Amino acid sequence: MVQLHVKRGDESQFLFNTSTDAPLETVIQQVTAIYNGRLKVDRICSEIPELADHGVTLPPNMQGLTEEQIVELKLKDEWEERCIPSGGEVFRKDEIGRRNGHAPNDKMKDVLMRTVEEAKALICKKQVQANVCVTMEMVKEASDQLRGAVMIVYPMGLPPHDPIRMEFEEQEDLSGTQASLQVIAEDECQLWWAGKEMQRGKKLQDYIGKNEKTKLVVKIQKKGQGAPAREPLITEEQQKQMMMHYYRRQEELKKLEEADDDSYLDSEWSNRQALKRQFQGLTNIKWGPR
Repeated sequence: MVQLHVKRGDESQFLFNTSTDAPLETVIQQVTAIYNGRLKVDRICSEIPELADHGVTLPPNMQGLTEEQIVELKLKDEWEERCIPSGGEVFRKDEIGRRNGHAPNDKMKDVLMRTVEEAKALICKKQVQANVCVTMEMVKEASDQLRGAVMIVYPMGLPPHDPIRMEFEEQEDLSGTQASLQVIAEDECQLWWAGKEMQRGKKLQDYIGKNEKTKLVVKIQKKGQGAPAREPLITEEQQKQMMMHYYRRQEELKKLEEADDDSYLDSEWSNRQALKRQFQGLTNIKWGPR
């Protein structure tokens, strides 16, 4: 199998296995699905700690308002009584006024946080260093784990306006957010290798040959952004090692230069004739007027 090391810019994303005979149209679809799926799991993982700390999201017309403003405007959260965490609730006020403050108890909070760590481990970038290829099944498993944990803690479900539920139901609205800049639509996705765009309609073997043991670094890019920067000749880690070696070599040379210093020969104790002169009473003789 051909192993693709997928990067966005200079940042590693994941490893992906395919074959040289695979159409690039299919490869791009699969790589894009995994890339966007990992982003979705990351977004859910970033919201669940907020859910664990401060409960479900308030309706959009109540977010950011003080208690006095809510009373004055006669607003009511209709989902507050429906979305009660199992095992009882603990009130933790959300200082930014985004969530209702009715948080799950510590046991249920631990369920959520532990599941977040497990889901992150499945699709994290460290899988590249471990030489583990990420598949769409792994991304789906991570998403299902998170969905299951939320259902355990909130068996009655989350409000329809809660971002976690919207992510699960594919109804998230990312417009105007930083996250929207990271997502790449499948029809806008490009793969680049060795400074060349890998064109749809061709096969992978048209670029790399038929060797199934090939490993290559490809860069995922949004259409219209131009060619990504090419890979450096040496990695950042190799550069650090080279600089450390150069520094150690400089220190060694400095010590050798200090060891070769012969200025000590001018010292009194290094004079071979000092004992003889002392017996003859010739020490401390000074020439010149007193």
